[in-house]
Amino acid sequence: MKNYGNKGGSMRAMSGASLALIAMLTLGTIVSSACSQVGVVQARRAFKQANMEYQAQNYPRAAELYEEALQSDPNLVEAYFYLGNSYDNQWKPSRRGEPENDALMDKAVENYQTAAEKLATATDEVQQTLGKRSLEYLQAAYGADKLNDPAKAEPIVQRMIQLEPGEPSNYFVLAKIYEDAGAYPESEEMLINAREVKPNDPAVYMTLAGFYNRQGEFEKTIEALEERAKVEPNNPEAFQTIAAYYWDETRGDAALNDEQKRDYLQKGLEAVDHALQIRADYVEALTFKGLLLRLQANLEKDPARQQALIKEAVGLSDRANDLRKQKTAGTSD
Repeated sequence: MKNYGNKGGSMRAMSGASLALIAMLTLGTIVSSACSQVGVVQARRAFKQANMEYQAQNYPRAAELYEEALQSDPNLVEAYFYLGNSYDNQWKPSRRGEPENDALMDKAVENYQTAAEKLATATDEVQQTLGKRSLEYLQAAYGADKLNDPAKAEPIVQRMIQLEPGEPSNYFVLAKIYEDAGAYPESEEMLINAREVKPNDPAVYMTLAGFYNRQGEFEKTIEALEERAKVEPNNPEAFQTIAAYYWDETRGDAALNDEQKRDYLQKGLEAVDHALQIRADYVEALTFKGLLLRLQANLEKDPARQQALIKEAVGLSDRANDLRKQKTAGTSD
C-alpha cells in the first residue's frame, strides 16, 4: 500500500512557498506601481513650476525644473520642447565659440530633436502643434544666425513640408536655404511649388517677387507683383507696390534708355492711379505718384511740360503731408 502522506505534505509545503512567492511579486508590483504614481505626481508638479518660470523668462531655473520633471517621468513628452527652448533662450550669439554657451545650443538641439521624434505620431492637437514647433525651432537652430548648418536644416524643412504640404511658409524657408547656398533654380522651384499649393495667398507672390528682384529679373518681378494684385484687386497697397518697383527700377538702373524709362514711368503711374481709385487718401500712393512725376519731368525736353509735372508733383506731396498731419492729430486726440 502506497503512502501518500509525505506527498501531500510536500504539496502543501510547495503550495505555501508558491503563495509566498506570489505575495512577494504582488507586493513588488504594488510598490512599483505606487512609486510610478509618485513619480508622475512629482513630474507634474515640477512641470507646472517649470512652466511658471518659463513664462517669467527665468530660463535657467525653468531648464532645471523641466530636467527634474523628465527624470521623474520621461513620458512627459511636452517637456522636451520647453526644455530645448529654455536652453535656446540662454544661448547668446555674442558668446559663440565659448564652450559653456555652445553647450546650451547643443542641449537645445538635442531636446528639440527628441520632442520632434516623440511627438511625430501624436494624435492630441496640442502635442501635434508642439511637434511642428519643435521642427521649426530645430531648423532655426541650424540657421545662419545660430549654428549655420544648412545641410542639417534642409532635411528638417523637407520633413515640415511633408507634414504640411499645403503650408507655403515651409517652402519659403527651404527656398531661402537654397538661395543662400547659391542653388537658385532649386530656390525658384520651391517658390513655384508654394504658389501651386496656395495660389490665392498674396505672400506667395510677394516672396516670389522678392526672389526675382534679388536676381535682377525685373520683368519676372513685375509679373509676380501683378499676379498678387489679381489676388487682391481691392487692395490699394498691391498696386502701390507695383508703382514703387517701377520707380525704383527707373531711377536705379543706369542701363535703361530714355524710351524704356518713359515706358516704366507710364506703367508705374497707371498702377499708382489704380491704387488711388481704390483709396483716394492713400498717402503712400500720393507720395509715389509725385516721385514718378519728378522722374518723368527729368525726361521732358519741353520746359513748360517739365514745370507742369513738377508743380503737380509738389501738389501731391503737399496733400500727402496734410493727410499725415491729420492722421497724427487724430491719433493724438
